[in-house]
Amino acid sequence: MLGRIAFTWWKGSKLDCNAKQWRLFADILNDLAMFLEIMAPIFPICFTMTVSTSNLAKCIVSVAGGATRAALTVHQARRNNVADVSAKDSSQETLVNLAGLLVSLLLLPLISDCPSLSLGCFFLLTALHIYANYRAVRALVMETLNESRLQLVLKHFLQRGEVLDPASANQMEPLWTGFWPSLSLSLGVPLHRLISSVSELQQMVEGHQEPYLLHWNQKRNQVQVVLSQMAGPETVLRAATHGLVLGALQEDGPLPGELEELRSRMQAGPERDGWVVIRKLHQVLDRMFPEFLKGLQTAGWKTEKHQLEVDEWRATWLPTPEKKIL
Repeated sequence: MLGRIAFTWWKGSKLDCNAKQWRLFADILNDLAMFLEIMAPIFPICFTMTVSTSNLAKCIVSVAGGATRAALTVHQARRNNVADVSAKDSSQETLVNLAGLLVSLLLLPLISDCPSLSLGCFFLLTALHIYANYRAVRALVMETLNESRLQLVLKHFLQRGEVLDPASANQMEPLWTGFWPSLSLSLGVPLHRLISSVSELQQMVEGHQEPYLLHWNQKRNQVQVVLSQMAGPETVLRAATHGLVLGALQEDGPLPGELEELRSRMQAGPERDGWVVIRKLHQVLDRMFPEFLKGLQTAGWKTEKHQLEVDEWRATWLPTPEKKIL
């Protein structure tokens, strides 16, 4: 029970963002829990520890599996018929369980006297179960952007000037390694985490009118974003795009002319100051992001909502006055 509470506190906010990865994780962990239960009688000295570990794994499965199942049900309810889809999904699961029960009644008398054959059947069926779940998760096409899908679409846009459609991006989305992105992007962080003085706040606000403030730690490859109370879904998408472009500046690969020039100058030394790079990138995004956003909408992405992980912190600040040229 404590494990279930701790896992919900630790990873609860990530289950919506990476529903496919956590769905697959829950299935694999459930198979591992069953394997521990099978092995528990073989090692009686560690029986209590083995069974407790198995129960802990099943508790985590119930949280991750139940939460991601709800998220995927909402995705599949194309006519806002969540209850109907959920009922039919439950009915299909009952039918499959019934079929499994009938098969087990026929199979158990044949293999119960041979432990090695029983284990062989377990490993074979477990491998089939994991493969089937992988194929099922891979077949899902999510039209909303999380960090992995946004990074794939943005990278393709920067390299080729085209926006990937949802089907192509979902096929390329990593399912096994999607838990650990190369760039640490934090959206909706508290303001006091980034600044300690008024001068630092003025430095972050200077040079743009966007309702978010961005801090970039180049050594740790970490981007933290403070969101205004006025920030909507498109602002969050722009802030995430801003952070991912900063990450792309530190990687190899072709970039558009302005970004390639900025990367070269940054690596050369004069533009090493992160604040200068952030302000110049604001100017680049003022020209690039509207085109990117229009391409997303044309390709079929739903930009009025997203699946980016955003904390609840919001801040209010006075924008810098625009300089008037007489």
